[in-house]
Amino acid sequence: MKCKTQSEVALLLDAKDIELLKTTFPFWDELSKRETDLLLSGTKSICYQQGSHIHSPTNECVGVLLVKSGELRTYILSKGGKEVTLFRLNEGEVCVLSASCLISSITFDVFIDAQQDMQVLHIDSAVFSQLQDNNIHVENFALKVAANRFSDVVWAMEQMLFMSFDARLAVFLLDETSKNGADNLALTHEQIAKYIGSAREVVSRMLNYFAKEGMVRLHRGHIEIIDKPALQKLVQSKGK
Repeated sequence: MKCKTQSEVALLLDAKDIELLKTTFPFWDELSKRETDLLLSGTKSICYQQGSHIHSPTNECVGVLLVKSGELRTYILSKGGKEVTLFRLNEGEVCVLSASCLISSITFDVFIDAQQDMQVLHIDSAVFSQLQDNNIHVENFALKVAANRFSDVVWAMEQMLFMSFDARLAVFLLDETSKNGADNLALTHEQIAKYIGSAREVVSRMLNYFAKEGMVRLHRGHIEIIDKPALQKLVQSKGK
């Protein structure tokens, strides 16, 4: 799927969009007719090009995002410009940090980028706020999603603070093969560095070490995992 423009808006939702809303939001059957109409009227389909900046501290209430296709990345940025990835979301997953004004406990600045050409269902923050304020089921859903995302954030911080870098990289590679169902990962060293909060040079050195040890095979633009048990053993021995 290729975006024709930086953000191409489809004003009308189609039947598949409505079905996605129904299957993703467990509160759908708890909405009144008025609330359902409000949700549908406040939702639009948007196409983002790869590399688009969807959310930043200067635009902190974009709205709730439901990923239709593609991948978005949420990260924080240090004063020195270092990016630390908090989590990534794929098809069928919901991002509420893009509507941080709806959750008063969110007090840190996050950035959200499109990792590839992607489509999202965008729910206006004012609409979602109204639903959340008047329907306990919507509020419970938003809090549950936020709690799950904060769990991802804590996991990312634990890895950075308590896990050796070779184990972190091994965990990342194993997780990616599991998520994609393939041993060939279309990732550059620069992308991996952003995902795990490191420098490209450090990632390259460790991948070259993994290659010498026969755990991976490096190609231009992708990495082939050839010895998962060795990577798993590394995580078990050095990941604590």
